[in-house]
Amino acid sequence: MQAVIEIENVKKYYDMGATEVRALQGVSLGIERNEYVAIMGPSGSGKSTLMNIIGCLDVSTSGTYVLNGRRVDEMADDELADVRNQEIGFVFQTFHLLPRSDALRNVELALVYAGMSASERHARAQEVLAAVGLADRMHHRPNELSGGQKQRVAVARALSNGPALILADEPTGALDTRTGEEIMELFDQLHRAGNTIVVVTHEEHIAEHAQRVVRLRDGFIESDRPQPRVA
Repeated sequence: MQAVIEIENVKKYYDMGATEVRALQGVSLGIERNEYVAIMGPSGSGKSTLMNIIGCLDVSTSGTYVLNGRRVDEMADDELADVRNQEIGFVFQTFHLLPRSDALRNVELALVYAGMSASERHARAQEVLAAVGLADRMHHRPNELSGGQKQRVAVARALSNGPALILADEPTGALDTRTGEEIMELFDQLHRAGNTIVVVTHEEHIAEHAQRVVRLRDGFIESDRPQPRVA
């Protein structure tokens, strides 16, 4: 299988005044196409730092990172922005939707830099919203949607550009248990459809949906193990 993520000996250090914080201390990680991986760890373990590097929201102090065949650890900021737009679909805990735009417009706006015409953006947004079960909610604004529906809009937006990777940060953190399980079932469906998914979470029951769990502690990978999928 082809690797989507190849991280080798990545370190990330922060200067905090007189103190140096070593958030990552030599992490190596490979994720293949159509894998479903959960990244876990306690507060301060380095999982958020690793997520930011995987998502090209931050760069490592040293080490190499290849995303979908492209060496990103040496890229300039504008190149990183292009990679974020083209290769990664983000799903955040707090949805990040524009409150005055309906679901269709929220998804269409994610395609503005994709080189599509307005009609192509409109058609693609309709397609992905229907795929996540919102065919009848396309013209509703966020304040007219439930929490689960808002997150489905966010997932549709993440899918819109056909990314190499879907990166989800605590995707059920703002949802009740039942709605959270519905969103995780949606991720299961996306994985079965061939998407590569990385979920960052501190919740064991969320990680159970993944086929592999990577656990961090003190900036190191503590364990990296496959696991049986939930029924």
